[in-house]
Amino acid sequence: MIDLEALPHLPGCYLFQDAEGTILYVGKARDLRRRASSYFQRQGPDPKTGAMLSAVHSMDFIVTNTEVEALLLENTLIKRHWPKYNVKLKDSSRYAGIHLTEERFPRIRISRKNPGEGAFFGPFTSARERDDVFGVVRKTFGLRTCKKLPKRACLRYSLGHCSGPCIGKISDVDYAEKVSRAKSALKGKIQDLISSLREEMSGLAARQEFERALELRDEISALERLQARQQVEQKRKLDQDVLSYLIEGPSVYLMLFKVYQGTLLGKEEFIFAHNENFLEEFLVQYYSENEPGEELIVEEALDESLADFLACVKGKKVRITVPKQGEKRELLDLARKNLEISFFGDRKRLEALQEALRLPRLPQVIECFDISHLSGFATVGSMVQFRGGRPDKSNYRRFKIRSVEGIDDLASIAEVVRRRYTRQKEEMREMPDLIIIDGGAGQLAAAWQEMKRLRLRIPVISIAKEKEEIYGPGQKMPLPLERDDKASLLIQEIRDEAHRFAVAYHRLLRKKAMTA
Repeated sequence: MIDLEALPHLPGCYLFQDAEGTILYVGKARDLRRRASSYFQRQGPDPKTGAMLSAVHSMDFIVTNTEVEALLLENTLIKRHWPKYNVKLKDSSRYAGIHLTEERFPRIRISRKNPGEGAFFGPFTSARERDDVFGVVRKTFGLRTCKKLPKRACLRYSLGHCSGPCIGKISDVDYAEKVSRAKSALKGKIQDLISSLREEMSGLAARQEFERALELRDEISALERLQARQQVEQKRKLDQDVLSYLIEGPSVYLMLFKVYQGTLLGKEEFIFAHNENFLEEFLVQYYSENEPGEELIVEEALDESLADFLACVKGKKVRITVPKQGEKRELLDLARKNLEISFFGDRKRLEALQEALRLPRLPQVIECFDISHLSGFATVGSMVQFRGGRPDKSNYRRFKIRSVEGIDDLASIAEVVRRRYTRQKEEMREMPDLIIIDGGAGQLAAAWQEMKRLRLRIPVISIAKEKEEIYGPGQKMPLPLERDDKASLLIQEIRDEAHRFAVAYHRLLRKKAMTA
């Protein structure tokens, strides 16, 4: 169910998904809504695109600040998920390294594989870091890059980037010394190399070999700049979780960004009921099942007990950061931006549903029921809850049918509705703003009768699969809603989730019965 109007006119990445939630395609766009809409406005798309669109069931998106950020995120998401319909490059899974050849005057080059001879350093997962190291080492030590030694000096020698072994400007011994220093730098022993060069520079200055001492000074300066850049890059290599949230009425909307070594990998969205300790409860529950990153970026300081809990789960201290400015603040703002776009998009869908069904208030909490069986065997019921327009899986429920023999969907629906709301009423728990029944007029009537017996006045509708027609209690004709209307799309999405949940439970019981 794709609601194109929910997409913003902003740069970002879009992810087409099938009915199981598997990502089929990742794309980037300068304008998300315009780009996504273009897929469904084409006349006769090519066979590959047509096959993809026929399998697409839903779409997610991540907003970025610029188109360049979207391009970088697209590359990361493709490498992480390997979507079926994205182009797969043969070498895309290989990271390049730096190779020093085995020759009289070794040359330095970038290589995607270790040829087995010479010295190979890497691979580097960051192309930027690799290129920085390659450029500094090549220029600092004047190593050649040419495949064959030319008979005349090249432009690189004229620019001072090569020591000129091709024209005899450096001896074998001196060139070998430069290669040895380059290897030390590539092995990460930059500080030791700098200390050694400083001692040598002092000795040269004492012997008044000032020209050679100046060369070493330049090498030291270049290595110090490289070391500083690598330290900055290393700081970016922290695995970070970025958390932002909004409180709207009885619900909390929370966005969690996952950042791996400075690169945004994706997002997770959560909606749950608000209470005084909601953030603490979320963090404990989420990180009991997921390992924390090395840094948690949040909007407000956390209690010391929570920091201790995260350290216990991680096995070492987790840095808690509340940024006011800089890159981390920008990450937090981006998470907030995605959260607000997602939240307001969902709110528009709920407002459309309220208007279409003429509900007395916004349907913040919606519950949907479905029945699944195989010719009357292992009949089960499911109930899913959507809060604020998104699934709230903590409140999903499943039912083994107890009072029905054989095939009787009407009695089965009546049983699960009765069991659900009898308990909710007895325990004085929260009631939904809308109930959806998967089925036709018969299933709707069965559910409505149970609600009347319980003396509950909650709006109830049903949706019939074939034509996606929506009915209200006692209505002979369906509501005047087109199947691609915003309200109808939301109802279909909720019904499909209830059906998926019921089928999954039914299959589980069948599997247990077969192995018993």
